[in-house]
Formats: sequence, structure tokens, C-alpha cells
Amino acid sequence: MATEEPNDPRAILRGGLPDYYLTPEDLVVMFKLPSVETVYAWRRKRIGPPGFRVGRYLRFNPAAVRAWEAERTALEDAA
Repeated sequence: MATEEPNDPRAILRGGLPDYYLTPEDLVVMFKLPSVETVYAWRRKRIGPPGFRVGRYLRFNPAAVRAWEAERTALEDAA
């Protein structure tokens, strides 16, 4: 049986990328942070989840945020 090819060329270009990248505001809601400034402070100190710039906007890959959270949780459990 032949596999069905996707009709949407964007699906081929996307190649495993998430449909939605997280914003700093999303992280504030997810982790119940006091403000967006906390996310930017983490970035300056290089202690938060890895993010990247799209023009002037900061975005986070949901898989990278989950991996960062799992790493932080494992460190807390080990202590």
C-alpha cells in the first residue's frame, strides 16, 4: 500500500518543526512567574530555557522548554 503524500507544501518545509512557538508571556503563564522581566533576566543570566529571536521578538521551542523543565526537575529531585 502506497503512503499518501502531503498535499500542503508547507508540511514538507516544516519538517518536524512545531506549529506554535512559545512567547515570553506563555512562559509567565506556564511557570506562574511574576512578570515577563523574569524571563528576560533568565535569558541575560543564561539560566532559563533556550530561546531565539525572530526579528525583535523572543520565541521558545516547546520541546526545548519541556527539556529544560525536565532537567531542572531532575536537579531538584537529586538535591
